[in-house]
Amino acid sequence: MNPVALPCAQELFAQWQRARGGRTEPASRPFSRSWEELLEDARLVSATERNEAEHDAQALAASGWIELKTVRYKPHLIDRVIIPLSVEARWCEAFGFVAPSDEEEKKIREFPWKPQLGFVREARLNVAFGELLIINNFIRASDKPLAIVPIKERSLQLFGDEKRLDVLGSSALFRPGRLDLAQHLRCEIIGVPLAWKRGPSAAGAKPIIVIENAATWHSYCRWNAARGHFSAVVYGDGNRFVDGIRYLNDLFLELGGTRPVLYFGDLDPQGLLIPQEASARAQASGLPTVSAELWSYQQLLTLGRGHGQPWEGEPPSSTLCDWLGNCAEPTRQLFAASQRLAQERVGWEFLEGVNNPMRF
Repeated sequence: MNPVALPCAQELFAQWQRARGGRTEPASRPFSRSWEELLEDARLVSATERNEAEHDAQALAASGWIELKTVRYKPHLIDRVIIPLSVEARWCEAFGFVAPSDEEEKKIREFPWKPQLGFVREARLNVAFGELLIINNFIRASDKPLAIVPIKERSLQLFGDEKRLDVLGSSALFRPGRLDLAQHLRCEIIGVPLAWKRGPSAAGAKPIIVIENAATWHSYCRWNAARGHFSAVVYGDGNRFVDGIRYLNDLFLELGGTRPVLYFGDLDPQGLLIPQEASARAQASGLPTVSAELWSYQQLLTLGRGHGQPWEGEPPSSTLCDWLGNCAEPTRQLFAASQRLAQERVGWEFLEGVNNPMRF
């Protein structure tokens, strides 16, 4: 079990680093984090991502990396994640983290950094002098603009480890107003390619639909093969759709031209943020905006009436639901009751009985 490869563990360790704040004295209490807040911070919000994260957390606990505190009277639900004091060194070794010594901190304060890295003299970053020097040397040598490459390629070039820059990228080194991956290191995070299934030939000119979760994607593919409502059914894979939006160009090329892009996901705040963030990135790249597939959301609200699942989190902005058009107000009422609806309610048993619902 290697926590470096797990999104929930990456976020947990990044928060551990920030919480310890460069302290050299031993901590007296173990670091812990609310499970729901950790998932939100790691942007693991879809049903698929949450299930995978829970499986990863259970595996980490079984291997002694963490301890899990469950919800009272609900032992199947995780309440908090804890890094025991006795395994902090193990986490540091796994993530290649060595707290700067007093000597290193003195070198960091006195070194003539490039202006882009000048902030490291005052900031408490928990990043070794040697790694900062590698970044400084790269910036100094980059007099001419370099092509932007995938983050793992740049990480391997700089550190001999394709994953190191992923870890550093979540640290305070890359907070707003400090370093920027694209501007200073000429690299970018590459989203997971979009999985999709082409619709029947008769639907070739119709919109595409993006589905947030795997189970609903499978049911919509099955339904679309028989009904032909969409030219393609795309698997958004939760928040990964935001980074993967660039691959729409490849999909349009395969389909023979641009199509309207519709989206259907969970009715919870993060489920609405995903398509709206993806839409903003799409517009910036000259791609079509992402619109709500309103018929699907209407069915979800109808089928889910009285069956909302409890949801805990910060209240969403008053404008978040505007994207949903005529489904906005019932969704606001759902959120006001601290509830959410999983898109899986619009499942195969319902869809196979629907013949011609679309109004484009």
